[in-house]
Amino acid sequence: QVQLVESGGGLVQAGGSLRLSCAASGRTLSRYAMGWFRQAPGKEREFVAAISWTGSRLYYADSVKGRFTISRDNAKNTLYLQMNSLAPDDTGVYYCAVRLAWSSGSQYYTGARDYDYWGQGTQVTVSS
Repeated sequence: QVQLVESGGGLVQAGGSLRLSCAASGRTLSRYAMGWFRQAPGKEREFVAAISWTGSRLYYADSVKGRFTISRDNAKNTLYLQMNSLAPDDTGVYYCAVRLAWSSGSQYYTGARDYDYWGQGTQVTVSS
């Protein structure tokens, strides 16, 4: 089993920054693709960012491109999401996810169904 625990969420003013972390336990995740998703109140969960297991390939939703940066530290078994220039539309619960099925070092995944394990989420609230 894999446990993922997100942290770093909170309340921030528009234009501010937050850095989310996703710490994994139960398995070394250095060989697995990972991603971030978010869910706003009353909306479906949506893709935010993805990273291949080598870290060589990154992909972002258009809504966060240029503002968010996904990264990973395989030595620490941790995934990160640096969020800058936050806006009220970024408000929601942010989830990290890991895909345990095989993927090449250059593959990333944007669909929720591509992932096998999820964290419990961390709340991000951006005030205007």
